[in-house]
Amino acid sequence: MTVKTIFLRAGLLAPAVLAATAVLAQQAYDPMRPAANPLAPPTSAPASAAPAVETDPELGNLPVGPGAEDTYYQCVACHSTAIIRQQRLTDERWDYLWTWMIEEQGMYEPEPETTDVILTYLKTHFSSER
Repeated sequence: MTVKTIFLRAGLLAPAVLAATAVLAQQAYDPMRPAANPLAPPTSAPASAAPAVETDPELGNLPVGPGAEDTYYQCVACHSTAIIRQQRLTDERWDYLWTWMIEEQGMYEPEPETTDVILTYLKTHFSSER
């Protein structure tokens, strides 16, 4: 095989190799595909999906349950339910935040029974301890 033949064959194969490489590169990287967390501990079994929680669209998509309505009407006077839904606070931090909102932010303080219902609801659905 002469040098000329080698270069001729390489010249004909190069576009095909480049096209195949481009296809593989496109399949390997998808910026919209969720990436694995490199800091997560390895698991031997696939992670099970958390059960879907029923939400109430009339109550700002808060989870359905005892205290949802009281929580909605108490909290939306100052902010949206989105700020509640994103929280993952400890139970102790919920108690602190409740006191802070009353003392520092001027939140209306409901009756003690209603306070207990709301804090139980928040801790049940938006706690980092569960």
